[in-house]
Amino acid sequence: MGLVPEEPGLAEVIAGQRELLARLRAVVEAKDAENALLRVGLDAGRERERRLELRIAELERRLRMDSTDSGTPSSKERIGAKEARRALRQESERDRRKDRRRGGQPGHQGKGLQRDLAPGERRDADPPAQCRRCGAGLEGAAPAEPGWAQVVDVEVIRKVTEWALPGRLCPCCGTATIAAAPAGAHAGSVCYGAALNAAAVVLTSYGNVPPERAAHVMDMLLDVPVSAGWVDKASSRLSRQLEKAGFGDAMCAALAAEPVLGADETPVSVLDRAAVTRPAGQEEREADPEEKDKTASGAPHVLVVRTPDGRLTLLQAIRSRRKADVAGGVPGLFAGSLITDGYTGYQHLLSRLDGIQQCCAHVIRRCRAVAKLGPGSLQSWAGDVITILREAHQAVEAARARGDTALDPEHLEKLRERYDKAAGFGIIHNRLRDWDGGGNHPGYALGCWLRDYKEQVWLYTRDFAVDWTNNISEQGAKAAKRHQAVSGYWHTQATLARWCRIRSYLDSAAAHGLTALDAIRAAIEGKPWLPPLPSIA
Repeated sequence: MGLVPEEPGLAEVIAGQRELLARLRAVVEAKDAENALLRVGLDAGRERERRLELRIAELERRLRMDSTDSGTPSSKERIGAKEARRALRQESERDRRKDRRRGGQPGHQGKGLQRDLAPGERRDADPPAQCRRCGAGLEGAAPAEPGWAQVVDVEVIRKVTEWALPGRLCPCCGTATIAAAPAGAHAGSVCYGAALNAAAVVLTSYGNVPPERAAHVMDMLLDVPVSAGWVDKASSRLSRQLEKAGFGDAMCAALAAEPVLGADETPVSVLDRAAVTRPAGQEEREADPEEKDKTASGAPHVLVVRTPDGRLTLLQAIRSRRKADVAGGVPGLFAGSLITDGYTGYQHLLSRLDGIQQCCAHVIRRCRAVAKLGPGSLQSWAGDVITILREAHQAVEAARARGDTALDPEHLEKLRERYDKAAGFGIIHNRLRDWDGGGNHPGYALGCWLRDYKEQVWLYTRDFAVDWTNNISEQGAKAAKRHQAVSGYWHTQATLARWCRIRSYLDSAAAHGLTALDAIRAAIEGKPWLPPLPSIA
C-alpha cells in the first residue's frame, strides 16, 4: 500500500496549533504565578486583619477599663463611667429596695453635729412676739418649755506675746547673762507661733496648696501677712525637729513589732533627675500585673507602710520601684505578714516574713477585666473566682463574729477546690488563644497567676489577723497622688522625703487622738509625738 499523501497546508496548521498551545501555556504559567502572588498577599492581608482585630480587642478592653476592673483611679475615668455603673447596678440584684431610704442606714455611725451639753457660752434669745399659729400677741403671756439652738464656731484672734528675758550680772567677772527664750521663741527677734506654723504646714502638706497661695490664704483668713519663703521653711523646721527626735527610727521600730502590715507604692515626679539616676547594672523590671508598662521601675516612688487599722502610717521616698529599694522601705526587723498587691518586688522578702497576702481587691479587678473579654460566656470562670473569694471573706467574718480562730476545714477545702477548678478552666481554654502583640491571653495569664500565688491569695483564711484587701495602704498612697495631681511634682528627692516625714507624723498622731495643732506645737517645742515603744517579750 502506498502512503496517503499529505494534505496541503496541514503542516502550517499543526505549527500554528503548537504555537498557540505554547502561548496558552505561557499565559497559564503567568496566571499561576500571579495567583500565587495573590494568595501570598491574601494570606498576609488575612494575618494583618487578624492582628488588627486583636489590636482592636485590646484597645477596646483598655477603653472599657475603669476603677472597678483595673488600677485606674476614678479621677481618670472617662466621662459617664460612674453613671454607666449606676445604671448597671440598678438592673442587677443590688437594685435599691423600695423601702430603703437614701443616706446612712440604721446603725451607721455618721459624722453629724451633736448637742454639746456643756457649751462654753450661754445666751438668751428674744422671746417670740406673736403666736406662730393664730398670730396673736404674746406680750405678758405665760412662759412655755424653751427650745435651744447651738452654733459651733471658732474665733481667730491675732495675739502678740512678748517674753521678758531677765538678765543677771556675774559677781565674779561681771558678765551679763540673759535668760534663754522659751521653746518656739528666739531672743532678740520676732517669730511666728505654733498656730501659724500649723496653718502653714497643714495648708501645704494636707491642702496641697503652694507656698505662695498658702501665704495669701493665711493673710486673708488670719490677717497675718506671712511670706511664701516662711511658709516653706515652716515645713523644713518641723521636718528637722522630727528628724532630730528620731521619729523615723521610732516608727520603724513600732511597725516592726506589728504582726501584720500593708504596703503599697505609687510613682511620683521629681524635677531633680540627677537625684534618681539609674544605678549601673540594675536593669531588671518586675511589673505589677495591673500596671504593666505604665511607669518605669527606675522612677521615684512613695512607699506606704501602714498597720491594718491605720494607727501607724509611714510614707517614705524611694528612688525606684526595684526590689532593693522596696525592701529598704519595709522595716528590716519586721517578720510578720505583709499585705501587698500583685507586684513581685515583695516576693524576695518571703524568707524573713510569716507570709504575704495578695490584695483580693486587685484580684477581683483583674477577674472583672477578663470576664468582659469573651467570647460569649467563655470567661465566666473569672466571675466564679470573684464569687468564691467573696464567700470565703464572708465565712471569715462570720467566724470572727462567733469568736472562732479558724474556718471549718471541710468548708475551706470545698472553696479552694472550686477556686482551683476555675483557675484551671481559665488556663485550659485560653492557653492557645491569640492576643495582640503575640503575648499570652489575659485569661491565661490570670489563670496561671491564680494557680501560682494561690497560697498568698488564701492567707487571710488561715490567719484571721490578716485582712483580705490592701485598701488601707492604697488609701495612704492617695495623699501622694493628690499632691502630685495639684502641684505636679516635687523639686528634689529631699523635699519629697520631707513631705513624706510630715505626712507620716500628722497621720499617725491624728490616729492617736492628737490634732494637727497639738502635734505641731509639741514638735516645735522639741517634744514631738512618738509612737508607743513595742513591748519587750
